[in-house]
Amino acid sequence: MTRPGTEAQPLRVAIVGAGPTGFYATDQLFRQPGLVVDVDMYDRVPTPYGLVRAGVAPDHQKIKSVTAAFDKVAAHPRFRFFGAVELGRHLSVDDLRAHYHMIIYTTGAQTDRRMGIAGEDLQRSHAATEFVAWYNGHPDYRDLTFDLSQERAAVVGVGNVAADVARILSRTPEELAATDIADYALEALSASRIREVHVLGRRGPAQAAFTNPEVRELGELTGADVTARPEEVEPDELTRQVLERAPDRATQKKVEILKDFSRRTPTGKPKRLVMRFLVSPVELLDDGRGGVAGMRLVRNRLYATATGTLQPKATDEFEHLPVGLVFRSVGYRGVPLPGVPFNDDWGVILNEKGRVLDAQSKLPLVGQYTAGWIKRGPTGVIGTNKPDAAETVTGMLEDLARDIHLRPADASPAAVERLVRERQPQYLSYQDWLRLDEIETRRGKETGRPRVKFTRVKDMLAALGRA
Repeated sequence: MTRPGTEAQPLRVAIVGAGPTGFYATDQLFRQPGLVVDVDMYDRVPTPYGLVRAGVAPDHQKIKSVTAAFDKVAAHPRFRFFGAVELGRHLSVDDLRAHYHMIIYTTGAQTDRRMGIAGEDLQRSHAATEFVAWYNGHPDYRDLTFDLSQERAAVVGVGNVAADVARILSRTPEELAATDIADYALEALSASRIREVHVLGRRGPAQAAFTNPEVRELGELTGADVTARPEEVEPDELTRQVLERAPDRATQKKVEILKDFSRRTPTGKPKRLVMRFLVSPVELLDDGRGGVAGMRLVRNRLYATATGTLQPKATDEFEHLPVGLVFRSVGYRGVPLPGVPFNDDWGVILNEKGRVLDAQSKLPLVGQYTAGWIKRGPTGVIGTNKPDAAETVTGMLEDLARDIHLRPADASPAAVERLVRERQPQYLSYQDWLRLDEIETRRGKETGRPRVKFTRVKDMLAALGRA
């Protein structure tokens, strides 16, 4: 049998996960000279783009414009999309092995890490990812409820997602109405009684993970005054030493932005955004009815580890912060895929440079690969996944050159399509998505918004005439 990758026998690749990493890997494969590749992309939700659609904040439309590049990739004649098809429910790994020469898992990191403190499971204590997916109209999260009748909220974490949550909670209804936020979220947030949002970081301002554009944007909100405590945004001696040894302009700028916040005088805006550093929640307090009434914070100081990194250490100073709503944003974590080896400690698929490893032997599994956050953990921004996907594809091509790949029983495109139709007759193709995209953007244009999203699968099917 000839090696796959020719017109007579194309290399058949399945990609599980339709976020940026999946498209970057697809693009890399299609760009290989002399290699003929068929790519079938699967996602458990009906629509493509992953976190670009369901995770990027609705007031960050410029970031979402990356989808234009993904649409160009999807226009390739050898690309197919199977939306609303879930691995472990509609198809198994063995099904994919029977129809493809290679499989790439690019499912990202879908859950939040827990804080591991008392009271974390009280009512009105939530994972930030759930709130983000809710206001972005993700079908799996649209029916969640968040009690926005509270006057004070806390966001635990100082990454970009934490900044997004704090910003959305602080936006005016008029600002939100100009975005593609889900209609039900717009209605709920417009009626919000939240007047104070506290953003809590366990380390200092120089160690905060949010980018400078994100933190600068917090100081430009129409309806919220931003403030910080001077003693918390002033770098400590250890931080100053680190910055002197290895000057970093971006970090220095971030600290200056936060110092500026601490010097601002309130202007009487209806909301207040408070940036806090060197504090950690140690307990969420019960209001007597099973809901959050506040949190107990401990003040931290930084110490240098053996490797030179600065980590927080709790002191004996505590304070009480009265808040009725809490969002934790202390890191993402990957979710295991049925039939795919997983490293529970790290929250990633067990792999070496993208080659999936057998859980017992730790040797590469033939024809199985991974890329993106589910490969390396939740680090970097959207574009960081491009070189990550390239590394995985390089490994695939090296294996292909050595004739290391799966030997599917039937690699014909028609065979797997028949199987999908049998298991999930309501799957959506990319052509279906383009039709939905056209409808969403038309509805948005009619109301002066980027788009009005479909948030229920049944509504998507109805719009396609398949209800």
